[in-house]
Amino acid sequence: MAKDVEKAQEERLGGESSAAGVKAWLWHRMKPHTPPWLMMAGTGVAGVGAHAMWADSPFAGAGLTLVSVGLTAATWFAAKGTGPQRRLHSAITVAAGTTWTTCAAIAGPTEGPLPDLYLMGGVALAASWNIRQMMRHNPDAAASASDSSGLLDAIGLAKLKLGKAQVTDTGQVRVGFALEKGATAEELTKALPNLESAMDVRPGGFRVEKSTESHRHGVLVGVPVDPLTGTTWYPGPSAPGGSITDPLVIGTYDDTLPVQMIIPKGVHWLIAGETGSGKTEAAMDILSEVLTRDDVAVWLSDPVKRGLDLGGIFPACDWVALEPDDVESMATAVMESTPARAQWLRDHSYRQWEPKCARQQTDRAHSCAAAGKACGCSGLPYLVAWFEEAAEAFARLDEELFKQAANQIRATGAALIFSLQRPSHDQMSTTVRAALPSALIFGMDEKDEGLALSSDVLAAGAHPGQWGAGYPGYCYLVQAGTALARQITPARTYRNDPLVLEWVTETFAGVRVPDAGQVMTTVATAVAGARYTNRRAALDSTAAPAAGPELATDDTEEQSVGEQLVDQEDEDLDPTVDLEESQDGDHFSLVPEDTRPDLGPEEAREAMEVLLDEWYGQGRRTVTPADLIAYSEQLGRKTTWIKNQIRDMRAEGRLVEDLNAKKPGTYKIRPRELAGV
Repeated sequence: MAKDVEKAQEERLGGESSAAGVKAWLWHRMKPHTPPWLMMAGTGVAGVGAHAMWADSPFAGAGLTLVSVGLTAATWFAAKGTGPQRRLHSAITVAAGTTWTTCAAIAGPTEGPLPDLYLMGGVALAASWNIRQMMRHNPDAAASASDSSGLLDAIGLAKLKLGKAQVTDTGQVRVGFALEKGATAEELTKALPNLESAMDVRPGGFRVEKSTESHRHGVLVGVPVDPLTGTTWYPGPSAPGGSITDPLVIGTYDDTLPVQMIIPKGVHWLIAGETGSGKTEAAMDILSEVLTRDDVAVWLSDPVKRGLDLGGIFPACDWVALEPDDVESMATAVMESTPARAQWLRDHSYRQWEPKCARQQTDRAHSCAAAGKACGCSGLPYLVAWFEEAAEAFARLDEELFKQAANQIRATGAALIFSLQRPSHDQMSTTVRAALPSALIFGMDEKDEGLALSSDVLAAGAHPGQWGAGYPGYCYLVQAGTALARQITPARTYRNDPLVLEWVTETFAGVRVPDAGQVMTTVATAVAGARYTNRRAALDSTAAPAAGPELATDDTEEQSVGEQLVDQEDEDLDPTVDLEESQDGDHFSLVPEDTRPDLGPEEAREAMEVLLDEWYGQGRRTVTPADLIAYSEQLGRKTTWIKNQIRDMRAEGRLVEDLNAKKPGTYKIRPRELAGV
């Protein structure tokens, strides 16, 4: 009703052009600004009246002074709920007005500077309130508030209060938020896709960091531009010669901080993701870090690919299982080692495994000998048992034994790492999954997210289903003891190459421990027997199978069974002649003749260049290190030399990594004239 009256008044004023109409319009516009001037006039009248009544009363002056102070204080406290500027403005106005009235009551309103102070000060204060009133309406702010309100309403969170946005050095936008009573941060997390759509930013461009003290408060983090899109190659070991308890640096988060994986802190691990999501290169990163530490041994199971990707690191591992039966023996040995490892720790006065357990025991405080003497026992290295394509291990795992040992083996200095594509119930049981509190999760199908990550991590905003296999290396590191906000921060592991594994194996051979220690040797021998004791020979035969016997020829079949067999080079030797006498055939050398061509470094390199030219001319566009190593005899060079030349060719642009190849370590051949362009 009041709005209708005001609207009618506006129409009446706007429709009249007479002097009366102009006067009415001016009065209508001036009315909102008259209160400060009326207060100024009232102050003058109060000063004149107070002087007439109390000019000769000393008590009145004291009373007016107290009233002045009291009104000013009351105004200050009454304005507590307003803004700081309005609160100060109000207090100054009341203090000035009551002070002038007190002075006017005692001395008279026309005495000394009081008339000038009244006119100048009163006009200034009244005008300042008029200015403040005019500035109260800010069309730009109103439009901004309207847009923000419309946006929040569009995503179903109209009552969401946003704080001041802050932009970090890495380009992140961080905005504090407060939800209405009864709402939780999970509701904002569910609305993030709508927010990303409304602001037209990439999926995953926003995430919510919940407060640990309130369901209603937290920080909305925006990353409009994905900082993880660029490829970053593994820079090399982060702490060679350090301990396994030091972080393994395997990539970067989207806020540029390093991804630090601490295997002992994480207890046991699950690594999961679709084919092509980056699990294998992450394994290269992790194992390259682990096998440059000086207190850890690795047992590695790889029954599916059998070294296709990880073969370069095999010689650095204490035990590599490639056959299904070997995988079962390895898993059983790890589980059954718990009592023996625990007994070793008790005998040497350790409450749990620590880095100095891996050293020879020369400290009398950690001795199993009597009379306080140092025992000198060999150490107990940390054990990383890595099961690649772990479905094979799960199929052969004794779950009852696993259930008993999984929680105990952690304190004895061992960690289990299972890597597979889908951690579904047909691949691993809920018992096994529950014993893996830490995870490195790559892109996967959305329906598998609940199998890989816990409900609280998913509710907080983790969403590996947004990547699938289209974002290799993108991952979440969910590590026991790490803040939830860090666990839901997207990261990307380093790119890696099988050649790096070989380099790590050769370069840091003197850093790592030689084997898993006497305790594990005893247990593994008891469980696996020759599968463990002959593990090196079995691995060598798998890597380079010996040539089989040649088929017998017809001439051989016709040879008499009783015929004496003589080597061809000994046919001219007379067995009756004394050995000290010289005879035909003595010139034969016991050293086999070197049939490799005598090529210098430049000639051998040119031969490699010619080989690449020939392949390119035949229409072949890609090559792997194995293709070139196969010509080592013709080149007259060792494998290591050829690998170094491949590295140089990559640096020169002659070979360029094929990012679309399914097999890592595949390079595109560039013509000589385009190398380096």
